[in-house]
Amino acid sequence: MSSPVDSMPPLDKRDWIAGLEKGLSVIEAFDDANPRLTSSQAGERCGMTRTAARRYLLTLTHLGYTATDGKLFWLTPRVLRLGQSYLESARLPRTVQPFLQRVTAGTQEIAYVSVLDGDDIVYIARNGPNRTMNTGFVLGARVQAQVTAAGMLMLAMRDDAWLDNWMASHELKSYTSYTITSKERLRIELARIRNQGWAISEQQLELSYRGVAVPLIDRRGDFMAALNVTMPMGHESSEQAAARVLPVLQETARAMRNLI
Repeated sequence: MSSPVDSMPPLDKRDWIAGLEKGLSVIEAFDDANPRLTSSQAGERCGMTRTAARRYLLTLTHLGYTATDGKLFWLTPRVLRLGQSYLESARLPRTVQPFLQRVTAGTQEIAYVSVLDGDDIVYIARNGPNRTMNTGFVLGARVQAQVTAAGMLMLAMRDDAWLDNWMASHELKSYTSYTITSKERLRIELARIRNQGWAISEQQLELSYRGVAVPLIDRRGDFMAALNVTMPMGHESSEQAAARVLPVLQETARAMRNLI
């Protein structure tokens, strides 16, 4: 099935603003391993000179998106406005919220809608109580695709050529002793998910937690996102968990089809 990004036409070079691309790349250079950067470090991560990186960082500081002590730069909370603008303006997060409440009521678990963005899935809608987890599935959180039920589902739904390219360009990081790190094993699991039309993932990202995910298909038949729940494993088997939550997820996904 196709995704909205796949159907976008190529951009004419005359319409390309290189400065905007570079400015955004500087913002994306900061992460949990690099919360503070010098202009030289930012330049190295973005493929530009120290002087160019410093100009972008000073401009971002002037606009309020970064701060500096004269040597190091770091992001400010203003950057969150960019993500908030998406959540407030995009139709999908607003449309699915009432349905997530239905899933939470029917399963007593936390419900999410997530989309694939590059190498990661991003949680764009959420409903349910907070739980103590080492890896927080909060609104806007990014998680590597192959270690969650939603992400594995979205990988499984892509065509073979796309998946071949993805496999060739990715190393599979281990988060727990249960994380799938063999590409051949991952291919087998993705094929199984594609055939059955839904995914379950257990303890791949965090011990003692599992997720179950189903696809959200729009009225044109295009794959838009994943609807999933996460839950502590407890004494419930995989089969029992799927039998309990899968009918609710599938019924909800069918109900949403004509609205997304």
